[in-house]
Amino acid sequence: MRFFKISRTGLFISSFSLFLSCGGDKELPVALYYEYDQNLPLLDSVHQLADSTAFKLFYLTYQSVHDKKVTALLSLPGQGEQPYPTIILMHGLGDRKTVDYIEAGEHYLLNAGYAVLRLDISNHGDRFKYAYDFDLTEGYRYWTRDLITQTVFDLRRAVDFIQTREELDPGRIGYFGISLGGIIGTIFCSVEKRVGVPVIVLAGGQLNLMFGKDAFSGDTKDFLSIIDPINYVAKISPRPLLMINAEKDDVVPPLTSKLLYKAAKKPKEIIWHPSGHHNLPVEKAYPEGIQWFDQHLK
Repeated sequence: MRFFKISRTGLFISSFSLFLSCGGDKELPVALYYEYDQNLPLLDSVHQLADSTAFKLFYLTYQSVHDKKVTALLSLPGQGEQPYPTIILMHGLGDRKTVDYIEAGEHYLLNAGYAVLRLDISNHGDRFKYAYDFDLTEGYRYWTRDLITQTVFDLRRAVDFIQTREELDPGRIGYFGISLGGIIGTIFCSVEKRVGVPVIVLAGGQLNLMFGKDAFSGDTKDFLSIIDPINYVAKISPRPLLMINAEKDDVVPPLTSKLLYKAAKKPKEIIWHPSGHHNLPVEKAYPEGIQWFDQHLK
């Protein structure tokens, strides 16, 4: 089973020496970009798709910031007592909430007693509208950046939704995001304090490194300021952060994952698998995340 569809962009690392500072020890004004009116009506709609002794499945939509409609699936376990601890589970670039590796994660999490909320990233899955290339360096780069920021808002509204459901425990919310879902999730978990335990998979920071000779220009830094996880990850602390990465990742270079982990504050832990980006073993990664949730969330 593949774990994540290849990024159309990838991350470029120049061969020259890198001298980097993350600036994670001070409050970053870019985080204020993600503030919003939490009293905006959700206008949510929930329809049951399946009901068995093993689980219940619901299709839902709700209104996000910028008048965007979010599509999602909510799964409730057939075991345990309500309200359930809830994991927000997010896919990678070019995929959707029902892609195979996300379906696998849903089963692992349900069997462990967690409710699972799966969203489509903006312009993905049921939300797909434009066949533009996802590219931060050229083409529709501002559209690409907006796709990332919109999904952060959508995730914050997902927490608002969780707080309205009596089956879900708003005091026990975790996050499991993969690749683009991990990059977006690092920002989301930094600005959204209601998420107690993040697990970030196949993600990195210092996104300016994909810009080659312009990597360290002021324009590049300004353009990426609101979407680079390196600017946010330190603010996840004191909540416990787990990162899961691939030693032979050919999409998200391991150096960027190491930089992101270095910028994070304790408590934190990182796990490395001897695999590539697309063959990270789900049978190991999901149990590792569940063990982290069991330790810190339940």
